[in-house]
Amino acid sequence: MSVFAELVGQSQAVELLERAIAQNRLAPAYLFAGSPGIGKSLAAECFLEVLLKSSRSRIQHRNHPDLLWVEPTYLHQGKRLSAAEAEAAGVKRRTPPMIRLEQIREVSQFLSRPPMEATRSIIVIEQAETMPEAAANALLKTLEEPGRATIILLAPNVESVLPTIVSRCQRIPFVRLAAAAMTQVLLKTGHDAIQPQILALAQGSPGAAIAHQQKLDSIDSDLLRSAMTRPKNLREALTTARAIAKTLDSETQLWLIDYLQQSYWSQVQNERSLQLLEKAKAMLLAYVQPQLVWEVTWMQLLDYRNPV
Repeated sequence: MSVFAELVGQSQAVELLERAIAQNRLAPAYLFAGSPGIGKSLAAECFLEVLLKSSRSRIQHRNHPDLLWVEPTYLHQGKRLSAAEAEAAGVKRRTPPMIRLEQIREVSQFLSRPPMEATRSIIVIEQAETMPEAAANALLKTLEEPGRATIILLAPNVESVLPTIVSRCQRIPFVRLAAAAMTQVLLKTGHDAIQPQILALAQGSPGAAIAHQQKLDSIDSDLLRSAMTRPKNLREALTTARAIAKTLDSETQLWLIDYLQQSYWSQVQNERSLQLLEKAKAMLLAYVQPQLVWEVTWMQLLDYRNPV
């Protein structure tokens, strides 16, 4: 059985990687390009299983001495925190995480020593598109002379990465999954009851579908019902607006807007309601006071929403 057997719907990517393994012609750098949640990280883990001659469990726990897996971080009180660490610590995140210059310098330090167990060192950089210019330029120098190493960049598309970096990588394309492949992946992971609105938001990405469903499940059912039901009067509208602003963090409020837009469109296809929600999203992103944003939006939506 192929080491890539778990990777559904990515035949071209699998073919390119299997050919590199079979011919023992590994590129010094790869760019895995495709939307989030469609299998890039899984493909990297499968590839590493062969390159490092290691168990999948060891790779998934990131404890192989010749593997450095780099992910975007937040900076909090002088410490770098991954997204998971920031969430666990309850850190308020006003800006997205990024791959920082210090992390790229650590890549160079990691590659300055020879591999300890495998024949080569492996670097995986998640969300490579989040590198600011200084970090990208520092990585470019490493790509020019990687030594006994393979560097794998994961990004949503080729255009999101500096052309000078792209030119030094072999591109491995990942595509959005068709409905049948999506269903197959979701069934394998035990997610067989995902609603149509979530599948629409996911846009062919099983990982995104699971993440969207988890976000939906995190919202109190009564609050979600209020958001989905036309208020009977202004007081009810303001009460719902206040509950959303007080109960949900900023990230979940933004997600809720996307979900409501998808739901409203599937039910009533009213462009005016979508426009009002899009305006609300823009105001939230501009750090306008959330309760005010939701109160104004709910009052304006009052004439355009239909009962669920």
